[in-house]
Amino acid sequence: MQPPELHAPRVTPLDLFVAFTLITLISFGGVLFWMRRLIVERREWLTDQEFVEIVALANLLPGVNGINMAVMIGYRFSRWTGVAASLAGFLAAPCLMVTAIGVLHHRYGALPLVQDALIGMSAVAVGLLLSTAAKLAAVLQRSALPWLFVALAFLGVGVMRFPLLVVLAVLAPLAIAAAWKGKL
Repeated sequence: MQPPELHAPRVTPLDLFVAFTLITLISFGGVLFWMRRLIVERREWLTDQEFVEIVALANLLPGVNGINMAVMIGYRFSRWTGVAASLAGFLAAPCLMVTAIGVLHHRYGALPLVQDALIGMSAVAVGLLLSTAAKLAAVLQRSALPWLFVALAFLGVGVMRFPLLVVLAVLAPLAIAAAWKGKL
């Protein structure tokens, strides 16, 4: 990842709070798509490459990927106050909304209309996930080796159903070694 000095837009804690609140208010289907759209495409706080690097690191760390990313992005631009602002923006509105939705689902979740709506929303979520994956994959180099790691990770977790940590423990050191040798 580039040092912040080389790509350093002025981002305040208030900017971070507003951005992460907005991301979570519109991020039905997952935050990654909307986070990338707002932070990379609209606000241009990060480049595609920087965003992909943060996504990769967030996926390797324990915890929720979106929270990991909010912490890293908040710290990058405003250190500890940025972390606090990003986390507050990321967590406040969803906590209130999920509580309200949980109460409504408990009361009305068995209705056929609600079940049909949930099935439709799940199809949209898959579409958003595939769209984000395609945009993130565009950053990968045009050589075969990065795509080999993509395929191996997909086969290991998605097809063979190996535990994610096992797949990471095997593939991550190999991918890092390949990148250091300049093959990725």
